[in-house]
Amino acid sequence: MDDKIKVDLEFPIHASPQLLYQYISTPSGLSEWFADNVNSRGELFTFIWDDSEEQAKLLSKKSGERVKFKWQNGEDDASYFEIRIQVDDITKDVSLMVTDFADEDEVDEVKMLWENQISDLKQVLGSA
Repeated sequence: MDDKIKVDLEFPIHASPQLLYQYISTPSGLSEWFADNVNSRGELFTFIWDDSEEQAKLLSKKSGERVKFKWQNGEDDASYFEIRIQVDDITKDVSLMVTDFADEDEVDEVKMLWENQISDLKQVLGSA
């Protein structure tokens, strides 16, 4: 089993934390920018893109702050991703902090994927 590399990304975003949380924590919010469609049954979320489908378990969430999902593809424990909302105490600037994992040869691909996804989110929010 190859060790995955932790990828931490930060995306400044112009939106209220409360609004952002709806887009990162609900099936309807996630289907606006993250996947073509998202369904959930309790803690199990199904993400649907074109002709593929992935399931992820909601590991934890903190209202208005963060969500953490673990992919259910059975590989290893490091196949989770987390999206956190960070607000600067002084400037009140809002950023989305993304933690994901990738194989060594896929780090750039994962970064690009998240940049594209967050770009879509910014367009949905009207803050692009």
